[in-house]
Amino acid sequence: MEGRANHSSAEPIDVRFQELERVIACWRVGDVLVDPGPESSVANLLDALGEDFRPRALLLTHIHLDHAGATGALVARWPELEVYVHERGAPHVVDPSKLLASAGRLYGEQNMRRLWGEVLPVPAERVHALGGGETIPLAGGFHVAYTPGHASHHVCYLHEESGRAFVGDMGGVRIPPAGVTLAPTPPPDVDVEAWDRSLDLISAWRPASLGLTHFGGIDEVEQQLEAVRASLHELAELTRADGGAVTAAVRERVGTIGDRGLQAAYAAAVPPEHIQQGLERYWRKRAEREAAGSTGVHSA
Repeated sequence: MEGRANHSSAEPIDVRFQELERVIACWRVGDVLVDPGPESSVANLLDALGEDFRPRALLLTHIHLDHAGATGALVARWPELEVYVHERGAPHVVDPSKLLASAGRLYGEQNMRRLWGEVLPVPAERVHALGGGETIPLAGGFHVAYTPGHASHHVCYLHEESGRAFVGDMGGVRIPPAGVTLAPTPPPDVDVEAWDRSLDLISAWRPASLGLTHFGGIDEVEQQLEAVRASLHELAELTRADGGAVTAAVRERVGTIGDRGLQAAYAAAVPPEHIQQGLERYWRKRAEREAAGSTGVHSA
């Protein structure tokens, strides 16, 4: 991506999730926001943006609440705001009831409001459903790629003007100054093979840098993509061999950082038990598909 403009035009805003630093970054690119974070942190986001800022669009990498939960609140504040999201996620932005029910099973109903705040629906006319392959002609232009693996409704955005790829959770969790990279694998639809293909696609873009939601800008693009790939396969194989060891292994890895603030940020960005739950479900569903294929029975 030689010859592109300096990517300093893209600014990560720390939304201070649960008043912790460096857990969730909302990226501001001109008058476009990428992944605004949860509604519970929207006051911090608005303070950082300033009274005079008025966004034109929200680009969602996927609809998980730590990335997109504030979407409805921001559209309520700015009714002309345009929202871009993958076509599989779009119905759940318009009607978040099923999304909230699924998240409630993962986090526990008593924690939902504390963690994520009030998740508001978005009027359907404000939502643009993406399939991958589009170009969004805003703030220097964004190319869209469908990138499943972490979630079936995940897309990435390549900012043409700067060369920075906004990769949501596909680029892993890495919270500077720590060098630890973890692949976030929560249920319900982690797909290791799809994640590998999506990493190949991102690499083929030859981006100048990566914009992670957890957390910030990464200039060592290929090293980071290979680090998340290595983490994904390591955790997947550990889960297959001994699922009960995964949570302890992740906590041990994060514990080597030494900085308690960074340890808390990692735990909030990627709860270790969610890594185990997502990969256990992946192996179970894969076994079911293989068994169905061997008997000639195909489920929907």
